[in-house]
Amino acid sequence: MAVLKFRVYFEEDDSIYRDVAIKHTQSFQQLHQVILKSYEFDSKHQATFYRSNDNWQRGREISFAKYDKSYQVEPLIMADTTIGSEIKNPNQKFIYIYDFVKNWSFLIEMIGVTKDENAKLEYPAVIKTEGIAPSQYGTKGLMGDKLTEVEEKYDLLLGAEGFGEKNEDGEDMSSGEEGGEAEGDD
Repeated sequence: MAVLKFRVYFEEDDSIYRDVAIKHTQSFQQLHQVILKSYEFDSKHQATFYRSNDNWQRGREISFAKYDKSYQVEPLIMADTTIGSEIKNPNQKFIYIYDFVKNWSFLIEMIGVTKDENAKLEYPAVIKTEGIAPSQYGTKGLMGDKLTEVEEKYDLLLGAEGFGEKNEDGEDMSSGEEGGEAEGDD
């Protein structure tokens, strides 16, 4: 059974991507779920795929459901459409849009095909993660929940107005000596 490997780029920063492996007989709904899992997004919003070309132009739509919008051509439904049925060339590309309000966009390209399944993997599977995923609902720091612990342990507001301490004359008090001329020298 063929296993397809796709690279899923976050559209706004192509240094952030996830590589996923999926069987050609699995559905676009399963691809949709593994993409959300790989980027740590929930599955509460509308989503759709578009078959694409090398110029990232949107082609045939493969939608989670038939939404209340006008279609030029009826969309294919993710749950009923296998990945293999939409592969038209060896470098097949798709565009994935999630949450039509926030309009999260991902560019997907096929990067490999293998005939052998990895017995250690449960398909579809995330096989590589590169970069920090964007936060679905706001900011996500490098430290995540750990930042609260750091804030509680250290008073991060101490000295928050500037980068060092200065006396009333505006002189830096962090070094013991001043770098200027001594008084009385002419």
